[in-house]
Amino acid sequence: MKIRVHVSLKNGVLDPQGRAIHHALEGLGFDGINDVRAGRLIEMDVADGTTDAALEDMCRKLLANQVIENFRIEKVA
Repeated sequence: MKIRVHVSLKNGVLDPQGRAIHHALEGLGFDGINDVRAGRLIEMDVADGTTDAALEDMCRKLLANQVIENFRIEKVA
């Protein structure tokens, strides 16, 4: 089973990478960009019997720092 885990910073957490992207886009002449937030995408191929609870446990224990990050699990068809 293919899984995508989307990890993003929580609201209120400073995002220096997003700020750098925003600044670079403005420098390239792209106007109208109000904010940029950067995150990561983790793709995994797991056994079909892997439970939702196990996937969430993976995210909580390793893939996302829950102090400053949120995660969302997406099952890919």
